[in-house]
Amino acid sequence: MIVTKKIKVGKKTVYAFCIKLCDKSLIVLKASGGYIMCGYLNMKTATKFKEVAVKITGISTIEQAVKAKAFAVSPEAKKLGIYKGQAIKEVLKIIA
Repeated sequence: MIVTKKIKVGKKTVYAFCIKLCDKSLIVLKASGGYIMCGYLNMKTATKFKEVAVKITGISTIEQAVKAKAFAVSPEAKKLGIYKGQAIKEVLKIIA
């Protein structure tokens, strides 16, 4: 099953995707300036492609993802002032 949602961040929109895979879910929050990814996706690859990426873990729904904190951030995300442990709601304001 695939769930998509639009999340309003001020006047901008972030697109959220949740794909159920066996027992776990693959979740991505995609904004115009970067994305937030669950543990299924690879930070090493995001870094290689010089993308603004933030990794979150321990979540299984879009709602939990929005309430999470950054587990890891790419070097490009660090350049924007995003840091490990930062609330995802704050990250969304930066990358939306």
